[in-house]
Amino acid sequence: MIIRIERFYRLLSSFKVTIFLLLLYVIFLSSATIVEKYYGTSVAKDLFYYSPVMIVLQMLLVVNCFVYVCRHQYLRFRRMGLILTHLAFVIILLGAFTTHLIGKDGLLHIREGESSSSMIFKEGDVYRSEELPFKVKLNDFILKRYPGSNSPSSYESMITIIEGESKTDAHIYMNNVFDFKGYRFFQSSFDKDEKGSVLSVSYDVAGRRITYIGYFILFTGLIFSLIEPNGRFRRLYIKLKGINNRALLFFVLSLVSFPLYSEETKDNDILKSYVINEEHASQFGKLPMQSGNGRMMPINTFSSEILRKLYKANTIEGMNSDQFLLSLFIMPDVWMRIPLFSVDDKELTVRYGLSMPHCSYIQVFDSLENYKLEKDLDKIYQKSPSERNAFDKSVIKLDEQVNIFHSLINRRYINIFPLPDDKNHVWFAPGDELTKFSGKDSMFVSGIFNWYLEEVSVALQTNKWDEAGNVLNMIDTYQQAKSTGVDISYNKMEAEVQYNRLNIFKYCRIGYLILGGITFVISILSLFGRYDLRILRYILIAGILVTYLFHLYGMGMRWYIGGYAPWSNSYETMVYVACTMIIAGIIFVRRNLLIFSLATVFSGVILFVSGLNWMDPQITTLVPVLKSPWLMFHVAVIVAAYGFFGLSCLIGIFNMLLMISLKNKNKEFLAFRVLEFSVMNEMSLWIGLVLMTIGTFLGAVWANESWGRYWGWDPKETWALITMVIYAIVTHIHVVKYSMKLWLFNMLSVVSISAVLMTFFGVNYFLTGMHSYGQNDNISNLFVWITLGFILIFILGILSYKSINNNINLLNKINHENI
Repeated sequence: MIIRIERFYRLLSSFKVTIFLLLLYVIFLSSATIVEKYYGTSVAKDLFYYSPVMIVLQMLLVVNCFVYVCRHQYLRFRRMGLILTHLAFVIILLGAFTTHLIGKDGLLHIREGESSSSMIFKEGDVYRSEELPFKVKLNDFILKRYPGSNSPSSYESMITIIEGESKTDAHIYMNNVFDFKGYRFFQSSFDKDEKGSVLSVSYDVAGRRITYIGYFILFTGLIFSLIEPNGRFRRLYIKLKGINNRALLFFVLSLVSFPLYSEETKDNDILKSYVINEEHASQFGKLPMQSGNGRMMPINTFSSEILRKLYKANTIEGMNSDQFLLSLFIMPDVWMRIPLFSVDDKELTVRYGLSMPHCSYIQVFDSLENYKLEKDLDKIYQKSPSERNAFDKSVIKLDEQVNIFHSLINRRYINIFPLPDDKNHVWFAPGDELTKFSGKDSMFVSGIFNWYLEEVSVALQTNKWDEAGNVLNMIDTYQQAKSTGVDISYNKMEAEVQYNRLNIFKYCRIGYLILGGITFVISILSLFGRYDLRILRYILIAGILVTYLFHLYGMGMRWYIGGYAPWSNSYETMVYVACTMIIAGIIFVRRNLLIFSLATVFSGVILFVSGLNWMDPQITTLVPVLKSPWLMFHVAVIVAAYGFFGLSCLIGIFNMLLMISLKNKNKEFLAFRVLEFSVMNEMSLWIGLVLMTIGTFLGAVWANESWGRYWGWDPKETWALITMVIYAIVTHIHVVKYSMKLWLFNMLSVVSISAVLMTFFGVNYFLTGMHSYGQNDNISNLFVWITLGFILIFILGILSYKSINNNINLLNKINHENI
């Protein structure tokens, strides 16, 4: 009996059991996100998230953790970081369990002028109500929109809490919670007529306190794990310092060439003869306008977005975007015949008789002026979005381009005229219905733009642009006199024009790829010991750091222009990931220049991907829930973790290439290099895991402070947790007794990046959820390349496994000598 208990105790305290339970947890959670997509959130919660299996699995992980710590006597070794971190997860689960048992979470619907104390709960498919110990009266509901648009900027409830004779007034809006005797009120939604408000109400005093204590202990433990003398991270650093740096390195360099975009310029005598003066076009581009979502921006931003959307480039026929837009207004008949619309679907060109890679406006109409796409569009829009194939999506995309062009030649979209004394602060375009203007304002807005275009036409003949500039100044003066309630800061307009023209991230991409590539070659040659390239290395590092400062300058400009931290959408996040990759490389630059070069090159690749046509670089307005300081901290920390995970992926790939090169010649030196890179790989993963964990739970705090729940099992949240668990497994793989664990660790450090890709891209493409940045059909091309990449990685893994298996004794010996 005692023997059986001892065996059970050893089994339960085994780290292999831990890995098995964690893998089971990952499979369980990922399956839940798939079920949620096809059968709904309530089914996923019943079968997975709130099921007995989930509770039992989490309890087993807690017991396993407790027994493992006791068996290995971590208290005795004063591993406070490890103990606090794992204890925190137990407390957080306890807090969640307390919330589940005694917490309350419901909705309170109130109409203006009315009072209510009835809170509605949903339990499965059944709704029930519970009376609050007080009444809530809605005095007023306020829906604020961005100027000139229907996009909500904020929705707010002015309420009064009535408890007997006592009355308490409160102002509730998104990210501004009202707490009354343990009941917390959050702005949830509102009635369509804007006369009623829906408030989320939660009561979770005990659960919240326990959970927040767990979060505090978790953050403290994670910091301790990086700095404590007995911690794994500190021991890795010491081990790295002791690794022998002698011998020669054999490595085969693979030259990766990126295709440079080339544009075939078509001869067009008319366009070449009538090119808008660049200086005047610049003046036109600085004129403020209102976008469709209510953001004030210079015309230059609008023209840039239009040209990219239509032509997929920043210039056309030697013209910049401002020259193009003015030319389009002046000569719409000419531009109808210019191949302008980007077309990349061969079936589309064959079916409608279009040219490729660009077609013109007149090509989408037949000889009788019938719209060629009309019949197919009717059939396509009768299908559900999930039923539309690639051809259908290409037709919709081309139709959108045609509609944009048609609106532009009719002088719409370019909203440059503010409607005086308008409470919604709407601006109008010259081609809009302008009957809302009256008196002198009506005369001005109905005639000034035609006058301006006439002066531009005259200037094209005489090359005298003063009169056109004077008329443009009249429009500018009218804007300043009549605009109210909107921010048309000319400093911001000037900064945005400069930001557009500098094209900062394009040049950072070029700088990272070139300088990082050269640094990579130099770092390889330096390892041979035959070349003294120290001065050249310093020059290259200085160049990369200057490029990085330019990168930071671009992000700072975007922050200033948009008014919020520049990592709120997929494009901005990728730019930020590239930034954190450089930071990750800088941490290791003193120990190994090769790692720094890899980080630099990969930053360039990330910026290259962010600059592809399917990524939208547009600066937009924020939805109300993102107007929170938690956005800056939560997203910044999580995305920083992605940078370190990406660096570990690169180190893992490079290490497997070294493993393949383990031949008789230089075998010992290469073995030292494998060990050295493995140590840096693990250090990078530890930093990434700490950041990922902190960022994920900062998001839980944000969720609780914004709408009263820590975790809603949204697919994005779930996959962030899955990513955290997967990297926890990888960073603990050294505990497993396995002769090939050095190879296994490097292989897993590469394969695990798939969890990051799924969280960042895959959730948006394959699943749905509130965190989605918006689906993009063109992203499917990226997944083709990702799939091919992983096929190559698995081939690399097989080859490196065979090679290292033949040299396992040497590697284990060197590893043991450097512990």
